[in-house]
Amino acid sequence: MAVLRPYLYTGGVHKHGLLIELLEDLGGYIVQKVVTGTEVNLIMLIPEKDVPIVKKQSDELLGVMVEAPLTGVEIAVVSPTLASHHLPHSACDIAEYLRHPGANTNMIGLARGMGRRVSLSMDYERRLINEHDIAVFTFGSFSDCIINKKPKLFEGVEIPIVVTGGPDLKTEEVPGADLYVGNIGRTSHRLRKTEEISALDKLNEEVGKIADNIRKQQAKDPLAVLPARVMKEIENQVPEIRTVLSPAPLTLQLNGLRVKLPYDEFHERLEKLEFDEGVTLSELANISKSKMKNYILIKIKSKSDVGFAI
Repeated sequence: MAVLRPYLYTGGVHKHGLLIELLEDLGGYIVQKVVTGTEVNLIMLIPEKDVPIVKKQSDELLGVMVEAPLTGVEIAVVSPTLASHHLPHSACDIAEYLRHPGANTNMIGLARGMGRRVSLSMDYERRLINEHDIAVFTFGSFSDCIINKKPKLFEGVEIPIVVTGGPDLKTEEVPGADLYVGNIGRTSHRLRKTEEISALDKLNEEVGKIADNIRKQQAKDPLAVLPARVMKEIENQVPEIRTVLSPAPLTLQLNGLRVKLPYDEFHERLEKLEFDEGVTLSELANISKSKMKNYILIKIKSKSDVGFAI
């Protein structure tokens, strides 16, 4: 099974078809295509060994190809409260900035503080967070609170935990955190100052490293099928996905994907999804009802669980 690397291509709107044909011939995938009046942006997953070939083609088309390390990663941006107010919320800026290198982000407000009346139950919160690849907790500006009080929120969270806050702390000072990034506290302004942008850049870089480490661990026991291939088969075999108006109707994850179709109506069709190798999706993955709305969650089994990979 090929190792896929995520890239973003930006180039002329009328010539990108050549690049898509090349990529598909090499066994790569187009995750997203955005066409404007003058250019096209393609988020691509490219076989690692073929990156130089695709890069050469993009140069010939006068396009620009750059790494998008968080492509295929779904991140939960978690705030202790998302109570209604008129001030900017730093969690919004963090969620937006994580999308720059390709991540899909969902904002989750916990049942704490002023937002308790409109938030979810704690057990439901944990299960919803655990549906993602990585959780980014957005905290405030008090060291004692971040070190001694807020880590209680990590209980039951099984995915990597990233913490942001105002103080300049070390990761090991925050119990349960896999990464801490400072200089991103709660403010009454948008995160636009030089030191804040630098901190956001560091956040993206370090979260990208966490995602790469997950990919490296997966390479030791590969998934039974690539999430991008499942995405392609759903697009081909379940045409209703094209009518979904929600952003990213098929949201890739490192070990599966979220399908934004009603579970009750579509889960059996997905279970019976057929691959050319003669197997169905239910043989390769666990398919369950997502804790997010009525969506479908697909978690792909590993090669060691299934006994083979396609």
